[in-house]
Amino acid sequence: MKPIFTFVFAAVFAASAGAAQSIPADTPEPTVQAPVDEEELLFLDARAIDVREYVWNHRLVVVMADTADNPQFGRQLEELRARAEEFLIRDVVVIFDANPEDESPLRQVLRPNGFMTAIIDKDGEVKARRPAVRSGRELMAVIDKFPLRRQEILDRNPAGR
Repeated sequence: MKPIFTFVFAAVFAASAGAAQSIPADTPEPTVQAPVDEEELLFLDARAIDVREYVWNHRLVVVMADTADNPQFGRQLEELRARAEEFLIRDVVVIFDANPEDESPLRQVLRPNGFMTAIIDKDGEVKARRPAVRSGRELMAVIDKFPLRRQEILDRNPAGR
């Protein structure tokens, strides 16, 4: 199932890249830029970003719901805010989408049914998704099992080899 997500994810963003090339030259560039050196955890609206800017630089925790009033949506964002410093160490950017009427590219790829939390690793692959709230500790444990994250830990602490 994971290869299907990777393929679909790549196909949607390849298609959106082709669409971006057909925009007239006088159209202003989007003002949302990938963070360079952030000091606080970023919470970004899925409709306002281009996910391709974050590939190989950040992990994405995607939180989606049918409405911003969904209690799970609020609890999940609070869990993320409570451990913001630890998520920064793991290069996490939080992307939220609580507006199903505006079909963001992420919503088209992930196709949530109600509430959903997904983790996309730096390589752009959807590594985990769940239709329930995850604690901050649980999310970090999942991230710490990713091969890229394990390599980062070894690079920071070579004595741990």
